Amino acid sequence: MTDYLKDFRIGVFIAIIAITTIILSAITDKVLRYVLYRKQADKDYDATGFKFLKHLIITVIYILGFAFALIQIPEFKIIGHSVLAGAGVISIVAGLASQQALSNIVSGIFLVIFKPFRINDKITINNFVGTVEDINLRQVVLKDAENNRIIIPNSVISAQIIVNTNMHDTKCCKIIEVGIGYQSDIEKALEIMQEEIAKHPLFIDTRTAENKKQKVPLVVARVVALADSSVTLKAWAWAKNSTDGFVLYCDLLQSIKKRFDEVGIDIPYPQQVVTLKR
Repeated sequence: MTDYLKDFRIGVFIAIIAITTIILSAITDKVLRYVLYRKQADKDYDATGFKFLKHLIITVIYILGFAFALIQIPEFKIIGHSVLAGAGVISIVAGLASQQALSNIVSGIFLVIFKPFRINDKITINNFVGTVEDINLRQVVLKDAENNRIIIPNSVISAQIIVNTNMHDTKCCKIIEVGIGYQSDIEKALEIMQEEIAKHPLFIDTRTAENKKQKVPLVVARVVALADSSVTLKAWAWAKNSTDGFVLYCDLLQSIKKRFDEVGIDIPYPQQVVTLKR
């Protein structure tokens, strides 16, 4: 009877510790979310380190709760030895697993310290493009243009080349490249491209005061190649960020094509001149 009461007390203590751990982690999560919500009112606030710290604190709470629960079981070591009969193999597997987990944690800490990207930055990793939504102890979560979530382990990111669209400067340059026929008016085509870019509402002027003194044109457009079937023209259009840049690019392709059609500037299909000899 005494043993049953002892086991019952141990079970009650473990249940109390488990419930306390869950409640404490939930309260901590809500409090930190509230603090983060308040701080995000400031547009210049960087939430990257704060979110990582939130995940770290909640993880520590669960680890401590699990440790306190184990302390309540005196026979744990005996049970553990009987269960882990093949300790050699399991130790190797556990070691490899913990090595990977530890690698993700350390890589996550380095990401937060050195900040190659921050929350809400638009980045490209391994041909995956998305906005950084979360950085935790194990992984980085990206949200792509189709609202999918791309989950990448921290250790993988640390070994990859990262393209950050928002780091230090959010301006985006879109290159408008069009091929026109050899019989078309090149000067007129360049003029149309400059006009359409300059009048677009999302276009921004990136010239410095010195550039304006030197009369650098608002929009730069040039002939960049004499291809097999066309003369290649290229113009550079600037927007304040990558989102505006994408809209700017799509709109300009449409408006430039319409203007070319109106004045008879041809965008030719690939063609070849064949000479037959007798």
